[in-house]
Amino acid sequence: MNIWKIFFEGETFQNLQLQWLDLSGKEFSSCTFKKCDFSWSILIGSILSDCVFEDCNLSNAKVDDCSFQETDFKNCKLTWVIFTKINTLLVSWSFQNCKLELCSFSWLNIKWSSFAWSVIRETDFVDCTLVGSDFKGCDLQWSKFQDGDLSKSDFVWAINYFIDPTQNNLKKARFSRDEVLNLLAWFEIELI
Repeated sequence: MNIWKIFFEGETFQNLQLQWLDLSGKEFSSCTFKKCDFSWSILIGSILSDCVFEDCNLSNAKVDDCSFQETDFKNCKLTWVIFTKINTLLVSWSFQNCKLELCSFSWLNIKWSSFAWSVIRETDFVDCTLVGSDFKGCDLQWSKFQDGDLSKSDFVWAINYFIDPTQNNLKKARFSRDEVLNLLAWFEIELI
């Protein structure tokens, strides 16, 4: 990758070590990244449109004012990524079979986001609008949902979630019968 270029279109990048690189203000359109390491990289103000990340490490990446339009993350690792200051104009993304730990999506309006079959641990979704989002099959251990709009979201086959129904909008959200009892944990009810 020529890091001096500003615009990349239709390129495939594979097995690149991009740790600690400043990729601020770059534009990637219809690009595919396979097994690339973006840990500690700086993507501030970058635009990612119609891009795919497969088996990549984006841990500790700085994504302030970054734009994600039709961007897919598959089997990626994202640890300590703070998404709270991304550019939400036209945001459209999906995370599939990813590992998201210690991340924050707080204060974002990210309706219709997909996190299907991902491990999402100790991640904040505080005051987050997640209408129609897909958490199907996710492990949500120690993740925090507070003052959020989770209406029409899909939690079928999700496990380890701890969501206070008095602090979040859950209207028409879907849950598996076996796991829906997690919603009662806030009330400290004893089931016999």
